[in-house]
Order: sequence, then C-alpha cells, then structure tokens
Amino acid sequence: MKIGITTFVTDEGISGPKLGVALEERGFESLFLAEHSHIPASRKSPAPGGGELPRPYYRAVDPFVALAAVAAVTERLILGTGVTLLIQRDVIHTAKEVATLDLISGGRVVFGVGTGWNREEMADHGTDPRTRGALLDEQLDAIRAIWTDDLAEFHGRFIDFEPMYAWPKPVQQPHPPILLGGAEAAAERAIRHGVGWIPAAVTDPADIPAQLSRLHGRDLPVTVAFAAPDPALIDGYAEAGAQRLLFGLATQPEPETLRALDELAKVAGQYLV
Repeated sequence: MKIGITTFVTDEGISGPKLGVALEERGFESLFLAEHSHIPASRKSPAPGGGELPRPYYRAVDPFVALAAVAAVTERLILGTGVTLLIQRDVIHTAKEVATLDLISGGRVVFGVGTGWNREEMADHGTDPRTRGALLDEQLDAIRAIWTDDLAEFHGRFIDFEPMYAWPKPVQQPHPPILLGGAEAAAERAIRHGVGWIPAAVTDPADIPAQLSRLHGRDLPVTVAFAAPDPALIDGYAEAGAQRLLFGLATQPEPETLRALDELAKVAGQYLV
C-alpha cells in the first residue's frame, strides 16, 4: 500500500515546494491538497466534526497553483487534490488546469473531487446545494469528454456545450485517476462512475471491513484520508486492499512540519520506498 500526506497549504505554514521536497526525500508517495475558495462569514454550515472551523480552512491556497509549484521541484511525488470542490468551479477551465498539471508533471496527477459541505460557499459560486450531487455527476462526464475526445461535446441539465477543441490532453491515458471524496453517497457515486473513492479513515481497525463494504465488492481503487499513524490501522487497510493511505498533516511552519514528517516516516517506514 502507498503512503502519502493530505493537508492544507496556506500562507502561514510551510510552502508547497518545500513540503513536496521534504515528502519526496522521506519516501512518501503522494501529496493531496485540500481546497476552499473562501469561507463565508455567516458560518451557518457547521464545521466538519463540529466545533470551531480550524484556521487553515480560511487560508488555503489554490491547490492547482500550489501543486504546479510542487511539480517543478519534485520528480516522483504523486500530486493529488483532496478534494477539489468541482461543483464550485467552471468545468472547462478545470479540465484544462488538471490536464496542464498532468502535462507539466509528467503524468503524476490524481484528481480527487467532492461535493463539499459549506452551503454558503457553494451559493456564492451560484451552485444550488440541493442539486450539487446531480451537478457533479454531469461535471465528471463532461470533464472526461474534454480530456478524451478531440472534438468534445456535452449536453445535460446543468452542463451544456457544443462541439469544441480543448488542449492539452492529459499525459495519463485515458485520463488521470478520479477519486470521489466522502462517505456513503460518494461511494455510490464512485460505483456509478467506475472511479475511485476517498473515505475518511476509521479509528478502530475492526471497523475497516464494514467501511469498505460500501463498495459492494467492486474492485475500485480506495485512498483512505486522515488516517492516524497507527500501525494496526495501516495494516488493516493494507489487508483490506486499500490502494493508498494518507496521513493528515497539521498546517505548521517549516521546522515543526519537518519534525512531524520525520515522526510519520518512522511509523510508515516499512511501506515507504
């Protein structure tokens, strides 16, 4: 099983390029960056996990700009989004951003997407929270058409465009891996689209079989996010067939981050190559 990191890169913590280099030096397989375009001041939507919303949510950099900078200073590190809030984005621009990042990185992109949780943030982008799942379904189909068809065309309820040309195409064929982030609804959507799934890690290894049973036996790639550095948990997900496990990394200045990575690398050492 592959071991990577998921985190928020902000203007207050370690930079993306320095983090990328540090991860590659320590043998980590991947870096997945979270996304929020902004946080509405209303705070009507409850924070994930309850309580106050952590500061990095307010200060996250754009993941594609940051990952492009990481790509320039690394050679092997997989560059993932965990997750892109695609329902808040223009699908044509995003298709080009992902394809461009895949091109300049030599085919190292994993495209993690989700519907998000902050309804006010969605509304500021003109997205109706009530139909965000249906919108994401169309966006996934449309973006794959843009990536794979020389003359791309799509007609749906939310996404509609006439035949068009759009380059670059991704280096990876037929396109970069797509992963759906979330719980049961995301697992069902992953099954429908035939793509991967990003669930949040459980805390008890005994719960892993029940969690992954949501895929109903489908052989789809699973990337487990926000896992604690617990060898029993790592072994449990490896035995259950998860493709990748991501440790959550707190957003901190460079010295503290490097020390935290050293500790995580000790736990994951037998899996890192």
